[in-house]
Amino acid sequence: MDSQGGPYLNKGALCSTLGGARISQLAMGCAVIAMVTHSAGYSGSQGTFCMAAWCCCFAVSAAVFFLDATRLYSCLRVSWDNLTVTWAACATLMYVTASVVYPLFFVRSECPYEGCEVRDFRIAVTVCSILGTLAYGAEVALCRARPGQIVVGYMATVPGLLKVVQAFIACIIFGALANGSQFSRYAATIYCVVVYASCFALTALVVIMTVCKRTKTVRCMPFDRFVVVCTFLEVLLYLSASVVWPVFCFDSKYGSPWRPSSCPQGKCPWDSKVVVAVFSCVNFGLYLTDLLYSQRIRFASSRVPTNSRV
Repeated sequence: MDSQGGPYLNKGALCSTLGGARISQLAMGCAVIAMVTHSAGYSGSQGTFCMAAWCCCFAVSAAVFFLDATRLYSCLRVSWDNLTVTWAACATLMYVTASVVYPLFFVRSECPYEGCEVRDFRIAVTVCSILGTLAYGAEVALCRARPGQIVVGYMATVPGLLKVVQAFIACIIFGALANGSQFSRYAATIYCVVVYASCFALTALVVIMTVCKRTKTVRCMPFDRFVVVCTFLEVLLYLSASVVWPVFCFDSKYGSPWRPSSCPQGKCPWDSKVVVAVFSCVNFGLYLTDLLYSQRIRFASSRVPTNSRV
């Protein structure tokens, strides 16, 4: 028992729905890593990414579960609620990506030369990875702020969760840019890269300030207004990039509107340009949704008495 007469361990972290979701995350992560290292195997950059995602999620989730169960998170100078929901959302996206990439590159209907046992293990890895995705998604659903509910942390709101998705999409764009996209050929495409990097930095700044409880460092305006201003700027920047990038990559004057027949599979600059163009539009839609939802929350909160905070 502690000095206040309570139990040392947090029963809510062990015997609750949220605790069950986190235990399921650890179980699925352990099963995936064990089967991949035992027989399923992986290779290439795609397999390395999947294995890195599973291992990272397992390690961080184990740390979160341990700190929550032992109440040691109180020693950290962070907003624990914001940190855990941010990590759950990030892990969900990583698991979703791995659950798509791994079977796409490693699962075949026919047995590989290693034998049917390897194929069966790879199918089992995919199933466990999907179950892990559901477990992380369940934690996000349990922690997400609902209408009429007192908001514990900004990251539990829809705009906060969208910030995580926006940053993740930006990482996909950076990966495509690094994969032979030839973005340095024109000043306009370099401008687009600057836009992607700037918006990612602003989004990461908002998330870090929220998780680290540094929202009061913005002295010239309330933090919620600062977030809306940043989001509005990001919408404008992404709108310009979503128009400029396709023009300078697929217009016949600057590039090719069709995939070159001589382009190698998996290392084609045209494919990387398509990925950047598609996810630029996706992120523009996410930032626009974020802006509209943030304004909706602001207007709703303006009707609340002045001593209430969102």
